[in-house]
Amino acid sequence: MSDLSALRGATLAFDLDGTLVDSAPDLVGTLNVILREEGIAPLPLVEARDFIGHGARRLIERGFAAQGLAVAPEAMPGLFERFIAHYNAHIADETRPFPGALEALEAMKSAGARLCVCTNKLTGLSNNVLRALDMAHLFDAVVGADAAPAAKPDARHLIAAVEAAGGRIDRAVMIGDAATDAGAARAAGAPLVLVSFGYTEIPAADLAPDVLVDSFAEIPLACLRLLPPCPGQAGGL
Repeated sequence: MSDLSALRGATLAFDLDGTLVDSAPDLVGTLNVILREEGIAPLPLVEARDFIGHGARRLIERGFAAQGLAVAPEAMPGLFERFIAHYNAHIADETRPFPGALEALEAMKSAGARLCVCTNKLTGLSNNVLRALDMAHLFDAVVGADAAPAAKPDARHLIAAVEAAGGRIDRAVMIGDAATDAGAARAAGAPLVLVSFGYTEIPAADLAPDVLVDSFAEIPLACLRLLPPCPGQAGGL
């Protein structure tokens, strides 16, 4: 891999589902368990994967809506509780890191970058996924929607994740797959890398990222392109 030493001191904030890990099989599988229990036909993975990224409640709502139904407000707490219980028990049955993710993350961390997760998934579930996939040691902080002042696309979520990792937003990059990631990066004034292989109803290219990548192997160099040098590296030092 190319020289990544210029990443030293930078903070790279990653979305989780659809960016770091391909979790759609387990998330949609859990959604379909809930739908079946409610007497509703399950959804094909290819149809429901792009509903992911706004949290479990939104995923449940979208699953019902796709079958022409609405979730009654009084029913949501019970549906949510059942969803979380089943999903937590099957959190990494089929979920896997995207190809090249582990190698790229290890290279960026070895170069001195801080890595954090900025996700609309609950923090506890996010940590469970990372531990199950032996990825937790790579991240300096994991900040889910429940641990932030407001969820993505609010800038405060991204800023909170960067600061939790010991970094500053003026030397951070957001790496994601969807409109929530793009919105948070733009609102925070941070550069944006989007992956083309994630979960999004709006094509990633249409979200106008600073860099669009087709594989994880492209992310380290994309971050190098977008980050200003740290003071100690000015003038070629």
